Amino acid sequence: MTGSLPASTPLPAASDPAFERFARLVRATLGVPVALVTLVSADEQVFPGSLGLPEPWQTDRSTPLSHSFCQHVVTSAQPLVITDAREHPLVKDNLAIPDLGVVAYAGMPLVAEDGTVVGSLCAIDGEPHEWTSTDLDVLRDLADACSSELQLRSTQQRTGEMRTRHDADRTRWALAMDAGQVGSFDWHLPADELTWDQRLLDIFGLTEDTFDGNIAAFNKAVLPADAERVAHAIQRAIDTLGIYEAEYRIVLPDGRTRWVQARGQALPDASGTAERLIGVAYDTTAVHDGEARTGRVLEAMPTGYLSMDHEWRFTVINTAAESLLGQSRDELLGRSIFEAFPHNVGSDFERSYRTAVATGLPQTVQAYYPAPLDAYYEVLCWPSPDGLSLFFTDTTQRTLTTRRAEASSARLALLASVNRSLVDAADVPVTVAELPRLLVPTLADGCVVTLLADDGRPRDVGSWHADPEKRPLLERYTRTRIAAQSLTSPLARALTTGEPVHHDAAEVRDTLPAGETRDLLDALDSPTSLVLPIRGRDRVRGAVTLFSGPTRARDLDDESTARDVVDRVGLALDNAALLASQSQVAEGLQRSLLTDPPAPNHSEIVVRYIPATESAKVGGDWYDAFLQPSGTTMLVIGDVVGHDIEAAAAMGQLRGLLRGIAAYSDAGPAEVLRGLDAAMEVLQVPTLATAAVARFEQTPDELRRGVTRMVWSNAGHLPPVVVHPDGSLAVLADWRGNLLLGVDPTTRRTEQVITLDRGSTILLFTDGLVERRASTLDDDMARLQEAVVDLAGGTLEELCDGLVSRLVDGRNDDDIALVAVRLHRQDQPRPPEAGPTQVPPGLPPDPAATLTS
Repeated sequence: MTGSLPASTPLPAASDPAFERFARLVRATLGVPVALVTLVSADEQVFPGSLGLPEPWQTDRSTPLSHSFCQHVVTSAQPLVITDAREHPLVKDNLAIPDLGVVAYAGMPLVAEDGTVVGSLCAIDGEPHEWTSTDLDVLRDLADACSSELQLRSTQQRTGEMRTRHDADRTRWALAMDAGQVGSFDWHLPADELTWDQRLLDIFGLTEDTFDGNIAAFNKAVLPADAERVAHAIQRAIDTLGIYEAEYRIVLPDGRTRWVQARGQALPDASGTAERLIGVAYDTTAVHDGEARTGRVLEAMPTGYLSMDHEWRFTVINTAAESLLGQSRDELLGRSIFEAFPHNVGSDFERSYRTAVATGLPQTVQAYYPAPLDAYYEVLCWPSPDGLSLFFTDTTQRTLTTRRAEASSARLALLASVNRSLVDAADVPVTVAELPRLLVPTLADGCVVTLLADDGRPRDVGSWHADPEKRPLLERYTRTRIAAQSLTSPLARALTTGEPVHHDAAEVRDTLPAGETRDLLDALDSPTSLVLPIRGRDRVRGAVTLFSGPTRARDLDDESTARDVVDRVGLALDNAALLASQSQVAEGLQRSLLTDPPAPNHSEIVVRYIPATESAKVGGDWYDAFLQPSGTTMLVIGDVVGHDIEAAAAMGQLRGLLRGIAAYSDAGPAEVLRGLDAAMEVLQVPTLATAAVARFEQTPDELRRGVTRMVWSNAGHLPPVVVHPDGSLAVLADWRGNLLLGVDPTTRRTEQVITLDRGSTILLFTDGLVERRASTLDDDMARLQEAVVDLAGGTLEELCDGLVSRLVDGRNDDDIALVAVRLHRQDQPRPPEAGPTQVPPGLPPDPAATLTS
């Protein structure tokens, strides 16, 4: 069946073991990274079975419809198979592509018990995927099995609800039967097992020992003159699955005769054949027609009871019913229920009454009846040969208590959700803009979040409405309302005074000129609103406007919760602003300590520094490149332990010390690191750091042969990577690493040497470039090598930019420092892409000048 999206999903947004199993089967069988059991409503899609989704979606188990491919499976009731969503006209603009990484998609419909499609079983790939016919056949078979599980859940839930109602019915019947001396029976037809309760045994003058427990025992007790009539009534009920009713005489064991009135119902098995006959019986000897005794029972009951004939006219009303309905039986008897209580027309009550009459089955309904009764009632109704009978009670207090508890629980869950979103937020203002989706509909029918820019101007950044049809209206309203409102509007007052403002729509409407904004406000139909300022520690940072529709009454608990929410939002925005300010200062400090590299005649040096995207945004990573007095080039890469301003300051000290030692001593890498270790101890620099230092040396013979020696020493750092002129790669990891700096100043520092052909490229980098959570260092280095091989053919600038883009892509958890040198051929001029030569004055002339002159 095709149609619109259902109002709700049959299961909540939570992991369900049965449906997790289907997701595992899909992923294992089809070999895809992501598999989902998705249920779709008009507001969202939820995942009771999910494997492979990125966070936070895997934990939250739901997404809005803006991220849903599965909604198209539900509305079309057909499979949806997509090789590359980026080119598919139906979904190419869907946010699931950038946010969830959905590229290839195959979804099969999940069908509910009533035949409607409520979701899909889908396989997802982050790359284009050609789905084979075998893939789709397997997915379709699994979807059929998953649909069967959904339908079984529905049946189990309905059975549980019926059992609950049945237990309540049994309790009420037990009270009524006890008050009226009524016994009950249950005859299981296939086994001929007849069960009587103690009350019925007493009526027949029997005990459990003298009662044989079968229909023959009953027939034996019935007076022979009445036996044929009673047997005929029983058989008719069994044949028609209808009502059994009879009044007959029985012979007690002592020979006395007693009148009994019996009434029952035949119940079918799964095939539709009568399986049981259950009912009640009571002694009518004292009053043969039974009316007086029944009347006393009904009058004694604390539950309201009434009967109606086939024309819906009241025929019997007990005292409790008079009290509950607020009218006497003299006023009601003979009148139609729909005349006396017109709000029954079209209500859940009327639908239940007519269903009971049409089906011959008891019905239970709980609903609200408006003024003058203004109460919630629970009604049990069942058909009879004379019409319809009702038991009913006032459940107003219980219903309101339950609703208050549910509302309180929803508010607590809302606060927890807001806290979680603010704590987990990578960008607090963006998260705050999504706040309306959390607040609606728990606290309001519509919501708009306004934030103040740095220049003090307000801007509406997010909105949401409980009514899907009004969401685009509210969004359009937020585009124009600020410019259209005056400085005395409720929003302006809340932003300037920092105090909440209650107002009605008319007050805002009066401040708006005729036109689109006023028309949109009218269309939103929100009679009242509340503007809550978002207060920071020393300033107002924005406001939250909550709109209430005509049916939402003012709730002080909701308002208190909303105030709590905006207070938390204000604190989060304050903290984010403070952290951003500190990060800007720290990042500026760090960048000021990292100078531009030199440009020796036949060597090109490129450096990169990228701060972490996390809140700290500063650390102890550094690079350096400089020329020593002998004219040799030295590269340095290092990482101070820590990620804060103190680490950045320590980095500045170590970098300055290392430069000074190397520039003054003209020493090699090992001696420079040994001198730095010694200086750290003498100067009491209390930090730990890793570092790798490489120096490029060349003898006249090596100059003629076109080779250069790289002498390097490593203090606990990642090894350099070398790209030879032919494109082959070498990771200089075959070394015995020395201790970190700052551990033991007496440690012996060693050097390694590698001879490089001119045209080689050398990369030194910090761990932020390669290390990723949930992966090993070997895997990280393998990714780096693969990227270097792919990018080595470009310029040195392109190589460095490509590595950062490919390995980091804006999501680095740590600082990144990268220094690269390319040893251009010395028998040719310096290439244009290397830029002009830049070296400090006073250094020896370039020995390769004779080769190019």
